[in-house]
Amino acid sequence: MQANLIKMKFIICFGLFILIGLFLTPKTKAEVVDSSSTGFTVKSDQFAKVPPDSLFKYLVSNVGNWWNPEHTWSGNSSNLSIQPFANGCFCETLANGGSVRHMTVVYVIPGKLLRMEGGIGPLQMQAVTGSMTFEITPAPSGSKISLKYAVGGYIPGGAQKWASLVNRVLVEQVQRLVDYAETGKSH
Repeated sequence: MQANLIKMKFIICFGLFILIGLFLTPKTKAEVVDSSSTGFTVKSDQFAKVPPDSLFKYLVSNVGNWWNPEHTWSGNSSNLSIQPFANGCFCETLANGGSVRHMTVVYVIPGKLLRMEGGIGPLQMQAVTGSMTFEITPAPSGSKISLKYAVGGYIPGGAQKWASLVNRVLVEQVQRLVDYAETGKSH
């Protein structure tokens, strides 16, 4: 019974992941840098009207306030956390003592850089890994945040089919972070 519930939840999350990706129109410049049957790289640059240290704090300390709950296993983004140190966890708590490790933190420069490794969302079920880097730099009106996610490995049917979908979903997450940092209002 529990296995069927988990399987059903995965199917629903996977479907939502695809539907949102198909209909979401990004508010910023983002691109699929490259893609092939064995991997892809996506990149997005956005600007925030807050200083780099503040934006970094929102990124790592308040993930539940900006991450879209439709892109969680629990359906509740307040179950998410990021531990901003090497081997820290971008994790999610689940009902009945369950948990999910979305990514592992591998490199942190407070106020400037967060790098994590792993396959997010449905990519977790594939034979892939990825390197996701958030780089925050000063900009005339506050900060520039650059997200780069490079994924490689084996996906039946080819990884290139996932590139634009993953790009759209990640652009949405960064836009939500910027909106939250600028307004202080959770989504």
